[in-house]
Amino acid sequence: MALKNNTWKINQWYDQSVAGNVSYSGEIQLWAWGQSEKGITGQNNRTTYSSPRQIPGSTWTTEFYNNESGTHMVHSKTDGTLWSWGKASDWGQLGANNRTDRSSPTQVGSNTNWKLGGSTREGSFAIKTDGTLWGWGSNQRGELGLNNRTSYSSPTQVPGTTWDVAYGGYTSMMFIKTDGTLWMCGEGAHGRMGQNNNTIRSSPVQIGSNTDWVRGSIGNGHGHGAINTSGELWMWGNNSTGSLGQNNLTKYSSPVQIPGTWSVYENCRDAGAGIKTDGTLWMWGEGNRGMLGQNESDGRYSSPVQIPGTNWSQVSGLTYGAGGIKTDGTLWAWGRNDSGQLGQGDTNDRSSPVQIPGTAWIRIMHSGQSAAAFAFKNV
Repeated sequence: MALKNNTWKINQWYDQSVAGNVSYSGEIQLWAWGQSEKGITGQNNRTTYSSPRQIPGSTWTTEFYNNESGTHMVHSKTDGTLWSWGKASDWGQLGANNRTDRSSPTQVGSNTNWKLGGSTREGSFAIKTDGTLWGWGSNQRGELGLNNRTSYSSPTQVPGTTWDVAYGGYTSMMFIKTDGTLWMCGEGAHGRMGQNNNTIRSSPVQIGSNTDWVRGSIGNGHGHGAINTSGELWMWGNNSTGSLGQNNLTKYSSPVQIPGTWSVYENCRDAGAGIKTDGTLWMWGEGNRGMLGQNESDGRYSSPVQIPGTNWSQVSGLTYGAGGIKTDGTLWAWGRNDSGQLGQGDTNDRSSPVQIPGTAWIRIMHSGQSAAAFAFKNV
């Protein structure tokens, strides 16, 4: 019997430790709101929306792998097709072999064996069901893992056939293979590659020798983090805002642990956010515009501080803010709101969580350069 891949491990581990063996049925809708620079909200226009709008389609896969600094989206559907929209004018990051921006989802090629897709700031990646990894768009820091710094406007394969999950960063990428090993490539400043140096890597390099990694998140020039099957959260990279949660501002070029047992970690631009296995939500790092949810407009915490509640299941960064989902399917947001990215129908900042209407939300993510937010709904 073939072994199930690491994506299955991630979802099973998440379901058991956080959501209580949750399963999804019915339509999986994708919704967007906020600033629609280059049409990233997928509404066939560039209009800014301060409340959620549905992107056409009801068979989107439920995992996000898009970077919080980009102006384009790449995402897969349950039929194995891959779709992209938003900005392409600089590097051809939509994978259509041209530099045409698109304000509605457009299929990438004709293959039907894509498992997941995602983006860096100006690049894109996707993994097929056969374990192959593909990259295109900007590659200025070697972030596509192709052993060069050449940019591509259509998918180009990275060597190997055991790639399972990929996470896009500003100018770097993180990967987990089917054997549970953790890898990175791209910009190496501030120890971002976890190699105890500052070297740029244009091919993936392994972090440590562990084979139990299940989930990661990569920062916008700040801390990177990953969780293993024991629920340990490890951080490394730039720490100038306290985003590594170490109670200091020291940079670390190899992983250091944040105490506790964690089920979710997400980078939030200049901060970090995590959910422990007891359902509590914690944030740390830069707190301007109320982004740490502490009912204050500013402040910095270099160690985790709790946001009220014990039934959080998902969290994601917004543009100097964050959004979270509770186990009852309610969606909440806080922080900066100048483009309506908190989904409240206005542009007022919030320093504590406020609810976005609806009770069937299951995932949240955002694309920070355009101050847009995205979430899945199961209906």
